[in-house]
Amino acid sequence: MKDKFYNYIQQLQDTICKKLEEIDGKATFHEDIWKRPEGGGGRTRVIQNDTESSGVFEKGGVNISAVHGVLPETMRKHFGVEQGDFFACGLSLVLHPKNPFVPTVHANWRYFEMYNQQGEVVDSWFGGGQDLTPYYLFEEDAKHFHQVCKTACDRHNDGFYKNYKKRCDEYFYNSHRNEARGIGGLFFDYCKQTNEMSMQHWYDFVTEVGNSFLETYVPIVEKRKDIPFTQEHRNWQEIRRGRYVEFNLVHDKGTLFGLKTNGRIESILMSLPPHVQWVYDHHPEKGSEEEKLIQVLEDPKDWV
Repeated sequence: MKDKFYNYIQQLQDTICKKLEEIDGKATFHEDIWKRPEGGGGRTRVIQNDTESSGVFEKGGVNISAVHGVLPETMRKHFGVEQGDFFACGLSLVLHPKNPFVPTVHANWRYFEMYNQQGEVVDSWFGGGQDLTPYYLFEEDAKHFHQVCKTACDRHNDGFYKNYKKRCDEYFYNSHRNEARGIGGLFFDYCKQTNEMSMQHWYDFVTEVGNSFLETYVPIVEKRKDIPFTQEHRNWQEIRRGRYVEFNLVHDKGTLFGLKTNGRIESILMSLPPHVQWVYDHHPEKGSEEEKLIQVLEDPKDWV
């Protein structure tokens, strides 16, 4: 299964990067092949445009990795095991467009195995999801994103979307701000074999969601990327990006896992945008489009 899923994410990385380069129209992905001293490595791909470029993405990354070795003590405590070798592979992407009317998007699909001293698999699971972080709220975009997520889920279980949408709202939440990071999507973790779901069934589900990613996001980008914007719109975008950074550095499990397992720091922090603002005690103007976004982030909404 680990070879099968790693092959899948290699192909998915190629597919997604090719489409994003077509949309951007200017920049191409820079690739880094890296190795982890403790075992494994990855393929990081980053796309960037400077402020003068007419390209769509200010910064984005589509990364894959496959790492293995001995779990560090902090992670053994987290998983409640005394000892353990592990294998983990996944694809992680974050895209920060230049235009404030185009949302940031994040997605991740991963597979994990743990082994006993004899090298036998004693536990394995899938995880992943995707979420949308707009700076200006277009309800039709939110509905589109969630509908594609729901359609992918419904092909496997009619309860998956409701459950994983709720988990996403709970997970991508800046509790220190009492607001969501964005308008949600899907979040699932520890998807293990049960009487109802074999690991092959979980593989089929996770790859279905992965294959639907471009359908969730590309139509939104194409619809919004050419909308004229002002410096005020950019200022708001950069303030909201600050909240994005706060979540990734304070709450995100993937960031924590990478740091605790001596992951490649440039790949781990690839998700951080290049231009961000922190304005003291900032509040949007009453009745503004900016305030409309905040109201939705304070009270998660059912979009489909």
